[in-house]
Amino acid sequence: MSFDGSFTHSMKNELTDLLQTGRISKINQPYPNELILTIRAHGKNQQLLLSANPTYARVQITRVPYVNPSVPTNFTMIVRKHLSGGILSEISQQENDRVLTFTFTARNELGDQTKLDLVVEIMARHSNIILVEQATGKIIDAIKHVGSDVNRYRLLLPGATYIKPPKQDLENPFTMTDFDRVRQLIKDFPNVDVLAENLRKTIQGLGNDTSLALATSLHKDEKVETNFKDFFQKFDSPEPTFSHVAGNKINFTAFPYPGTTKNQTFSTLSELLDAFYASKAQRDRVREQGAVLIQVVKKQLKKNRTKLKKLQRDMKDTENADDYRVKGEILTTYLNKVQRGMTSIELPNYYDENKLITIQLSDQQSPSQNAQRYFKKYQKLKNAVKFVGEQIQLTKQEVDYFENIQSQIELADPQDLVDIKYELEQGHYLRDHEQNKKKKNKRQKINKPEKFVASDGTEILVGKNNLQNEKLTMHTADKRDTWLHTKNIPGSHVIIRSFDPSEKTLAEAANLAAYFSKARGSAKVQVDYTKVKNIRKPNGTKPGYVIYDNQTTLFVTPDESLIDQMRK
Repeated sequence: MSFDGSFTHSMKNELTDLLQTGRISKINQPYPNELILTIRAHGKNQQLLLSANPTYARVQITRVPYVNPSVPTNFTMIVRKHLSGGILSEISQQENDRVLTFTFTARNELGDQTKLDLVVEIMARHSNIILVEQATGKIIDAIKHVGSDVNRYRLLLPGATYIKPPKQDLENPFTMTDFDRVRQLIKDFPNVDVLAENLRKTIQGLGNDTSLALATSLHKDEKVETNFKDFFQKFDSPEPTFSHVAGNKINFTAFPYPGTTKNQTFSTLSELLDAFYASKAQRDRVREQGAVLIQVVKKQLKKNRTKLKKLQRDMKDTENADDYRVKGEILTTYLNKVQRGMTSIELPNYYDENKLITIQLSDQQSPSQNAQRYFKKYQKLKNAVKFVGEQIQLTKQEVDYFENIQSQIELADPQDLVDIKYELEQGHYLRDHEQNKKKKNKRQKINKPEKFVASDGTEILVGKNNLQNEKLTMHTADKRDTWLHTKNIPGSHVIIRSFDPSEKTLAEAANLAAYFSKARGSAKVQVDYTKVKNIRKPNGTKPGYVIYDNQTTLFVTPDESLIDQMRK
C-alpha cells in the first residue's frame, strides 16, 4: 500500500491521457499542503489534486468536493499569477522515482510566452510542490519552504536554483536491458521475503508490496527476463484494485498483485485513490484544521472533569453533616463538664446507647463557642448540599456538551468546523480574533445539514454539529416530519422528510443517527424517534439541546457501508 515510483509511472500515463493539452481554468488551495488545478481538457473539467500531505502525499484527479478558505494563501496567489490560463504541454517522471513534473506554457506580465514547471515530490514528510521557471531553473515559490538549516543539499526557497532530489544508484525497471544482477539475486536469496528486500535495494521505485509481488512473480520459473518485463508492462495497462492483505487490511495496487485476494476494481487509478484516501485524508484535514478546536475542547473537558471530582468529594463530605450537629448538641448538653483550654473531651453519646464519643475542641475558644462552631459547620454543610448538587448537575451537562462537541469534530468535514468554531466563540470558550472587525456584526451563515437518500428515495437530513442540529430541527423541519436521535447519548439530529416513513426508511435513518453519535462504534444502539411537533427547546439551554416525548425506540448497529450507499 504505497504510492511508490512504479505506481507513479502508471499515474503519469493516466494523467497524460486525460489532461495533456488542457488549459488551467481555476487554481485553489483548499488545505495547507494541497493544491487543486481545474483543467479543461478534451471537453471536460478535471480537478487535478496535487498533495504534499506528509501522510497522504499523492497526485490524482479527484471528484471529492472541497471548500476554499475565504482568503487565498500567498502560494495560491503566486501560482495563479504565473499559471492561470496556462496549457499543460507535458507530464514527466524523474526516472522511476516519485517525482512528477507538470510543464505548462503560459504568458508572463509582458505577454511573452514562457514555460513553467510545477514539480510534485512525493516523499512522505519531505513532500513538496514547487513552481520553477524552466528557462532559468529558478524557484518561483514552493508550498513548503525549506532552508539550509533543514536541508544543506538544496534550498527550496523563492529565488534559489531548483536542484532535483539526489539520484539513487538503482536500476530503472522500465528501461533495464541487463538482467544478470536480478538472476544473481534470485540465486542468492531463495526466500521470497529476503529476495523482495534485496530487489528494493537494486530496482528503483519499489515499495514493500510491489517488491514482494515482483519477487513472487520471479520465483515462478527460470524465465527471469520475461517475467520481469511482463510484471512491469502491467503498469502501462493498469487494472486499479483493492486487495485484502494480512490482518484483513485493504491494499491499493495498479493491478492485482500475485498472492493477494482480489477484492474490488476501479475504472481509473484516480477513482481508486478517491475511494481509498477520501475518508482518511478528510480525517487528517479535520485534525489539522481543527487543532485549536480540539485543544479547546480537551482543555474544557479536563477542567470540568476535575471540577466534577472535587464537587463529588464535597458532596460526600456533606454526608457527615449530622455528625457535627450531634457533637454540637452533646457539647451543649454537657457544657458544665467542658473547661476552657481543653483540646478534646469524651462524653456520653445519647444517640448511640450512651457510648462515649470523643469531641475535638479548640483551646482558644470557650465551651459555648466550641459548641457553636460545630453547629456552624453543620449548617454550612447542610446549605452546601443544594448548591453542590446544582453545581454537579451543571458540570455534568458541561462534560456531556464537550464530549458531544468532541464527537462532532471526529466526524466533521472541514466545512463543518466553521460552525463548531462559531459556536465555541459564541459560548466564550474560544476567543474571537475578529470580534472588533465591522464585518463580524453580520450573523454567520450556518452550513446546510448533510443529505442522504433512503432506499425508497426518501430524503433524510443529518445535522453535523449543534448549530446545524438546532436549525434543522427547530426551523427547517416540518412539524409532521419524523425526528430521530440516539437515546441518552450525544449525537446528531436526523430528520426524515416524510410524514409517514416506511419501517425500512426508519431503520436506515436510525442507522444514520447511531453512526453520527458517540455510540457509532457500539452494537445495538438505542435510537428514539418521534414527530418534530413533540420536540421542545427549554429556554437558556445550549445550542442543539432539546427535550421530547411520545417517542418509540429502535435498536440498530451502525453500518458504514449502508451510510455510504445513502450518500448523495
